[in-house]
Amino acid sequence: MGTLSIRYSDRLVMRFGARRTLLPGLALIVIGLGLFTQAPVDGGYARHVLPPMILFGFDAGLSFPALMTLAMSGATRDDAGLASGLVNTSAQVGGALGLAILATLSAGRSENLLADGEAAASALTSGYHLAFAIGAGLVLAAIVVAVTVLQPEGKAQAEVADEPQPVAAQPAYSEAA
Repeated sequence: MGTLSIRYSDRLVMRFGARRTLLPGLALIVIGLGLFTQAPVDGGYARHVLPPMILFGFDAGLSFPALMTLAMSGATRDDAGLASGLVNTSAQVGGALGLAILATLSAGRSENLLADGEAAASALTSGYHLAFAIGAGLVLAAIVVAVTVLQPEGKAQAEVADEPQPVAAQPAYSEAA
């Protein structure tokens, strides 16, 4: 699914813009995480795991290319390599930190429930539900930031076009004079 989405995401970004492509992708992530928060202790793969995973395949294909396009849009040609490295490193480190924090919160919730006498499967599922709910909340916060901070494509491109172009520096002293 992700491969299929990635195949068409560049066309969607070119046609509708990165911002308009990013927002539905983020909304699908929230829906997928919300579905995971509803998975019961005795849930089955086809009914409770596969549907959110299919959504994640589509939304990853929509969101990630649009996000990278937005992150790189302000970089000059000279700074493109540096900007790309920073964006990719930030994504990797952010993902690792996010996973570590959510896993810690999930494990803590599960341990507390086990200490209170909850069954192991129920405690583990409840811990996962907490992590998925927090993840959905963080993605909702990302949607709010995207809606309020990111400028529509036409306005952002107009501002870049209005910027003065750099000129070659003229020497302060010339022997030709």
